Amino acid sequence: MIKVSSNHRFLKTDSGKPFFWLGDTAWELFHRLTLAEAEHYLVNRLHNGFNVIQAVVLAEVDGLNTPNANGDTPLIDLDPARPNEAYFRHVDAIIDLAGQRGLHIGLLPTWGDKVFRLWGAGPQIFTEENAYQYGHWIAERYANRTNIVWIIGGDRPEVLNGIDTASAVWRSMAKGIREVIGTSHLMTYHPCGGGSSSTVFHNDDWLDLNMWQSGHSRNDMPNWKLIAQDYARQPIKPVLDGEPCYEDHPIDPFSRRWTPAMGCFTDYDVRKAAYRAAFAGACGHTYGHHAVWQFFSPERTPINFPQMPWRQAIERPGAAQLKHLVSLLESRPYFDRIPDQSLIANDNGERGSHLQATRAADGSYAFVHVPQTRQSISIAAEALSGETLNACWFEPRSGTIQPLGQLAKQPKLSFISPDSGQDWVLVLDDETRGYPPPGSSYRAQQTDSG
Repeated sequence: MIKVSSNHRFLKTDSGKPFFWLGDTAWELFHRLTLAEAEHYLVNRLHNGFNVIQAVVLAEVDGLNTPNANGDTPLIDLDPARPNEAYFRHVDAIIDLAGQRGLHIGLLPTWGDKVFRLWGAGPQIFTEENAYQYGHWIAERYANRTNIVWIIGGDRPEVLNGIDTASAVWRSMAKGIREVIGTSHLMTYHPCGGGSSSTVFHNDDWLDLNMWQSGHSRNDMPNWKLIAQDYARQPIKPVLDGEPCYEDHPIDPFSRRWTPAMGCFTDYDVRKAAYRAAFAGACGHTYGHHAVWQFFSPERTPINFPQMPWRQAIERPGAAQLKHLVSLLESRPYFDRIPDQSLIANDNGERGSHLQATRAADGSYAFVHVPQTRQSISIAAEALSGETLNACWFEPRSGTIQPLGQLAKQPKLSFISPDSGQDWVLVLDDETRGYPPPGSSYRAQQTDSG
């Protein structure tokens, strides 16, 4: 089971170890893959350090009428009160495969077009009453699976033009689930693009952590500002970006036709979004690949110009790089880390040049993500402890280190990022603390017992 840490900022395991949510969007996992294909995908994601797989039971791409890989549809006569046992046995099997490999499933009971269509295949089948019944039923089915995190919602607005469209239905579904599971499993909400679960649901008791969808419209979407908004809310709840820019997804800030005319997001874009969110205070981060979420293959109709089949796409570089972020965060004391932009004495920068900083509450270490090569950075070191600092550059693509040696702490310290690579993390440690090299395992030495 995953739990919220005692300071309500992070996630932890049952034993109190750090749990940085490193998710992957596999929205069509249950709907499009055979069990053997699902195993191939899950093994790959485990190898690349992922620990949460976000997948939808009543899937987005005509998930009610187009059968799954076994020829089964999920509901009889499109009735949420009449689930098709054969379809759900396949869902069971994939959830269990994930659990056997130590992977959690971020389980969406339905995509949003079944609640408030607006666009997509739909049809819109849920009311407050049957949403509660369906939530109660599906929670009973999976109450004993310890590897589930519940995700209500699915990329549709709860309020549109000031009018409530669906929040009562989502609350009813959440209520049905909570009545079965109590507080045993975490629950969050997947919002529409550019939105957060906090906008409508922050004060709801069923919502354990907030989720943003910073989305896919343009480069360098300032997701650090979005994370900071929810980080500052009361009561305190963990927050993460659950759908940022996908690797190889077309960039289209204007027409939203998602043609590749303006290029596609790269592994570099993916890394920047992840490090900026984490250093702004996020409890985790979700990766996505444009061909993987839809599990595109040549015999399927492509959605918004995927560049390759999913079996090739799971090998893309961004998917293998984010484990270095987790290793970096877990190589230092985890649960007292705070965002702190006051560490940056020069301009924080905007868009592509934006610098994002985080440190230990006691000042024993600091990380600053520097998105460009040969980028100047000035550090206000008063908040850092110790008289001597161990300094190095950490390379997010590879997890390798370029040592800078020991520095006498001064009110301001100046650095220029290396001229190779793309983005870097400046690491500053209080020399007296004896921390291991960044990225080394530190997990055995830290627990949250609250």
